[in-house]
Amino acid sequence: MTSTESPRWFKSSYSENGGACVEIAANLAASRNVVPVRDSKDTDGPTLSFTPSAWTSFVAEVKSDTFTAV
Repeated sequence: MTSTESPRWFKSSYSENGGACVEIAANLAASRNVVPVRDSKDTDGPTLSFTPSAWTSFVAEVKSDTFTAV
């Protein structure tokens, strides 16, 4: 992978067609040390950027139902 690699966006297989989904581009974790996240309804809108370790921690907490909003 190169540093000029484009994001390859995908939604979770658990996403429903209701439109309340986020997309991530996990392919940039190794090459750019970032996991961008965006709203699937607004693909030209803003993105949030997480470090791979922060994203992994977030997903693990959501899966284990221990995530608490601050």
